Amino acid sequence: MRVVAISDTHAPRRWKACPPAVAAHLREADVILHAGDVCTAAVLEELSAFAPVHVVLGNNDGPDVAAWGAPERLEIELDGLRVGMIHDSGPSARRHARLRRAFPDADLVVFGHSHIPWNESADGLRALNPGSPTDRRRQPHGTLGLLTIEAGRLLSAEIVNVT
Repeated sequence: MRVVAISDTHAPRRWKACPPAVAAHLREADVILHAGDVCTAAVLEELSAFAPVHVVLGNNDGPDVAAWGAPERLEIELDGLRVGMIHDSGPSARRHARLRRAFPDADLVVFGHSHIPWNESADGLRALNPGSPTDRRRQPHGTLGLLTIEAGRLLSAEIVNVT
């Protein structure tokens, strides 16, 4: 299973339409994970034309994103892999311990908020912030995450540049 993880699209200010470099990855996706700050449900409609979308609420998301089906936190299973999602994981200090407490059964937690890509494993938990494809802030590139899952195993998790 190919999964595209994305966060902090901040439409319509930053995401006017799906950027071509992002769309190239989305065309290959079986599932899309959006870790919040979508800002308008129209982005979710656009993404869902590529693949099924799972999304959590960000601090800039309004009632239309919640009505689309975005909870504050989410736990799902993708091809046997237990995945947790939350927008804000808090400060980087003790992040893994905090995420493990929040999602005790998860193999992977996807989060956003900081716009800073993060891809680390500890204690059997992969924590991934895909960054933002459209609002890179102080980062050198816009980014997203690419995950490959098979039979309950995370075979690969990488952050890729899209700008």
